[in-house]
Amino acid sequence: MLLAIDIGNTHTVIGAYDGERLAAMWRVATDRSVTADQLRATLSSLFALDDLTLTEVRASAVASVVPQLSRAWIQAIADATGTAPLVCSAETAAGLFEADYPRPHEIGADRVADAVAARSLYGAPVVVVDFGTATNIEVIDGEGRFRGGVIAPGVQTSANALFACGAQLPDIALVVPPAPIGTSTVEAIQAGIMLGEADRVDGLVRRIFAQLGYEAPVIATGGLAPVVAPHSATISAVNPELTLHGLRLIAERAQ
Repeated sequence: MLLAIDIGNTHTVIGAYDGERLAAMWRVATDRSVTADQLRATLSSLFALDDLTLTEVRASAVASVVPQLSRAWIQAIADATGTAPLVCSAETAAGLFEADYPRPHEIGADRVADAVAARSLYGAPVVVVDFGTATNIEVIDGEGRFRGGVIAPGVQTSANALFACGAQLPDIALVVPPAPIGTSTVEAIQAGIMLGEADRVDGLVRRIFAQLGYEAPVIATGGLAPVVAPHSATISAVNPELTLHGLRLIAERAQ
């Protein structure tokens, strides 16, 4: 069994693979104060929920955008499985990840994993939109090279900023309203945030296509991808497992 962990600023997504099959996937809140012992206990509890055991894990990979948590997770995985995980980066993904980028070492681990998975599953060129704390857009050109992309505030991040600055604005559910013209304050906010996010992605993707000189499949991933994608004119598929899939491929190549 292979363990893949994507440590994000808001959520951490954990996947257990039995060969190429994702046997279980869990999403937990990211807690910057947690210790390695607590993370090991969390892993044990999650595995037990799905009748899995950590002793079955033979390899693992971690993508982290939270440096202060990376060491704790690495220690927890090593203690739980007896083997240190591979830490995803442009360097450790060499052979699966090629970048036409001035400073490849600056590319976030999640972006590397997304690019590896998208190229493997959908070919090249391909564009990935990852809806997380930030909305990341990753561009893989026709030669299969990572060209760069866009990093923008994510849906929840934008909503939190709006609610924090607007004293009279209610905290609302992040769902798409019935129509773009809101007939209540709640619907108006939902239209601005959710439909606005879909249109922002479409506008940026069209600019990317214009720069490339050709179009490409656009794959959405991340927690809010299933909510936003149906309202986008450019997103062609949703794959919630994309980052974990990339981590699995990188870990398998390293074995």
